[in-house]
Parts: sequence; C-alpha cells; structure tokens
Amino acid sequence: MFRSSTKIKLDRALYDRLAEIAKAGGYSSTDELIVHILEREAANFSEADDDQEVEKQLRGLGYIE
Repeated sequence: MFRSSTKIKLDRALYDRLAEIAKAGGYSSTDELIVHILEREAANFSEADDDQEVEKQLRGLGYIE
C-alpha cells in the first residue's frame, strides 16, 4: 500500500502520552498508533451514516414509526 506523508501538529504532552500507549500496546511506532486511532474513528463516522440510512429505509417500509 502506498502512503503519502502528511504532517500534523500535536501538543507535546499528548504526543508523549500516545507514545507511552503505543509502546505498551505493542505498536511499532507512535505514528502507527495514531493512524490506527484515526482510521477507527473515521470508520465510526461511516457506520453512523450507514445506520441513519438503514433507519430511514426501515421508516419508509413502516417497520419503525
């Protein structure tokens, strides 16, 4: 997989905390942990959109009032 590099700014205290979590969690780097967290949260937004669409369809079919 090809990944481009983009920089973001984080508060040093937050980055240090994430570095400790990454080390304890067995991640190969702090960046890997951060990417994992961001991917998981992005998926949650997608799932929320999907849930809303399903609810809309069920309302249209009369299964939900």
